[in-house]
Amino acid sequence: MAEEHAGDRAEGIAEEIIVAGWMDYEPTDRDTMLGHLVEVGKHTRAQEPGCLDYAMTADSTDERRIRVYERWVSQQALDDHFSTAHIKDFRAATTGLTRVGVSLETFSVAAARSMR
Repeated sequence: MAEEHAGDRAEGIAEEIIVAGWMDYEPTDRDTMLGHLVEVGKHTRAQEPGCLDYAMTADSTDERRIRVYERWVSQQALDDHFSTAHIKDFRAATTGLTRVGVSLETFSVAAARSMR
């Protein structure tokens, strides 16, 4: 799906958005948070056509860290993501988990090329 979309990008089409970085949680909360993120990722990829990729993974060298990578067709698609029912459910389910650090950045991508 992502490869199909990248080739369709034309002048006048909104820039793609990438969200990347990490979130740290108390070690006792990290796996619980990761489970919720995996579940919300399933809903996001299945229900949001503006989502090109959505991956949250445990860092293999840090018991607190979750790596974040999201790719969206536009800023509007990312903004819309935050008002979905599955994000509201996710926020309710993760209340009380302790985040101890975060470094997330949003990147606007004007062009992309394959590394094949």
